[in-house]
Amino acid sequence: MLQIFYESQDFYLLKELEKMGPKKGVISQSVKDVVQSLVDDDLVLRDKIGTSVYFWSLPSCAGNQLRTTYNKLESDLSNSKKRYMELLEQRDDLKRGREDTDEREDALEELKAVELRHKKLKEELAAYADSDPSALEAMKDATEVAHSAANRWTDNIFTLQQWCSTTFPQAKEQLEHMYKE
Repeated sequence: MLQIFYESQDFYLLKELEKMGPKKGVISQSVKDVVQSLVDDDLVLRDKIGTSVYFWSLPSCAGNQLRTTYNKLESDLSNSKKRYMELLEQRDDLKRGREDTDEREDALEELKAVELRHKKLKEELAAYADSDPSALEAMKDATEVAHSAANRWTDNIFTLQQWCSTTFPQAKEQLEHMYKE
């Protein structure tokens, strides 16, 4: 289909392309799909003029697209190379202060020992967490909140019992039996 556009360098309607497609070996029922895929790939341009839709493609357009794509890829490659060199330089800068020396190894061993001691002290602190004054204070506060909630619900229950007794006086015996349960 693309050869039709390149050979004639002309503008076509879809009906014209459907007539010319079988001559180039494209099944007439699939011409519309082929042209649409070429439009989607930016190999063929499409424009609606009035009620007609025209399709065209010039060899220079394809060359321009290839040059644009090539320039973009070249730019991406140069940016990637630049970034790679920056990362290598950054890695070398970070390695400068970390050469394997006896002093560095001693400092690393001391760091490991301090971290191990810190971990043991945290575990010991966790073992005594139950005796922590702030934890005990939080427990007291939680106990007070729970106690006031229990009192509030007890009051709510008695209020509900009183309301049921006054609203349904004929069922007073049944309600009192239910209260006992």
